[in-house]
Amino acid sequence: MFYGPNMQHLMSTYNRLPLTFSRGEGVWLEDIEGKKYLDAISGIAVCGLGHCHPDISRVICEQASILLHTSNLYEVPLQAQLAERLAELTGMDKVFFANSGAEANEAAIKIARLYGHKKGINTPSILVCEGSFHGRTMATLSATGSRKVRAGFEPLLRGFSRIPYNDLDAVRDAVRNDPNVVAILVEPVQGEGGIIVPNKDYLTSLREICDENGWLLMLDEIQTGLCRSGKWFCHQYAGIVPDVMTLAKALGNGFPIGACVVGSKAANVFEPGNHGSTFGGNPLASATALAVLNVLERDNLAEQAARSGELLQKLFNDALSGNAHVKDIRGMGLLFAIELDRPCGELVMKAADKGLLINVTAENVIRLLPPLICNEADIREIVNRLNPLIEEFFVQ
Repeated sequence: MFYGPNMQHLMSTYNRLPLTFSRGEGVWLEDIEGKKYLDAISGIAVCGLGHCHPDISRVICEQASILLHTSNLYEVPLQAQLAERLAELTGMDKVFFANSGAEANEAAIKIARLYGHKKGINTPSILVCEGSFHGRTMATLSATGSRKVRAGFEPLLRGFSRIPYNDLDAVRDAVRNDPNVVAILVEPVQGEGGIIVPNKDYLTSLREICDENGWLLMLDEIQTGLCRSGKWFCHQYAGIVPDVMTLAKALGNGFPIGACVVGSKAANVFEPGNHGSTFGGNPLASATALAVLNVLERDNLAEQAARSGELLQKLFNDALSGNAHVKDIRGMGLLFAIELDRPCGELVMKAADKGLLINVTAENVIRLLPPLICNEADIREIVNRLNPLIEEFFVQ
């Protein structure tokens, strides 16, 4: 019998909650004592299809018994199929596969720099936004907008110019003042920053500015992509197509895989030897991701996420409309946030005690990222468990 882990040999990179899960099914996780939890964070937007989805588990088992891995020195037919499927879904041209979102963003950053050098710009610069999160490798850390995340890892990489998010004037200032800019890397909705939804014209205007100046529009859809926003990709609300888009998280529903998808402007920037990955897009990862895409499409989960998000918004608006401590309730699809007027990190454990897994980001924002498979009863259960905790939080 499993009595819990010995954590002493793990590096202290997480302040872990005193919870140990032993199994999962659908929207539910079960701990080693048999208590069940409604998972309203989905492993941070990873398990969009819930836990142990039968179609995904079956494909993993089948592929694991056939072929796990071959080097990218050889053709990988499943990888080619996955790239073709992503090209069809995105309207873009080519894909590089990695193992994580950070690696996908690393590829995007390298593409932008090489793109700039090929244009004769010796010190190419990428515009990035305050409040952003793009990963924890040195390049993605340098691109990330959180000072707290970057602290202690200086010197950071050069070649990034930081501007406020959702501020088109700042972008236009960069056009006038910085001839080295070759790209902008931005999240369609800032996730770690607190589910910050930009103005409706933000992405369309960025597309226009990039086209006018020969820049690459690079969208980090690692958290927003793959139906979570209510569309296959969040940028589709703006009716645009980026030059570079990064995906990960939900693409493998828990199996590690990342993807850097590029359109025609960036399709031929990389040449053999410019970039690579030992494990990226191996047969097991590719088979898993293909199965995920099949389920997302077959079950119309983009539409379901949009409906669930609307219900979540309505129920929390009705429940919290009279609470002066609630600053905002916002989101797109099942990217959802409740912003309070004070730090509320303690609500994470209070919710866990009630059998609900949530997350707090930006100190005072309750972030909800439920599985896309949530039905109406699941959504109502999230509200019924969380709403009393928010009300009680302000009468302590």
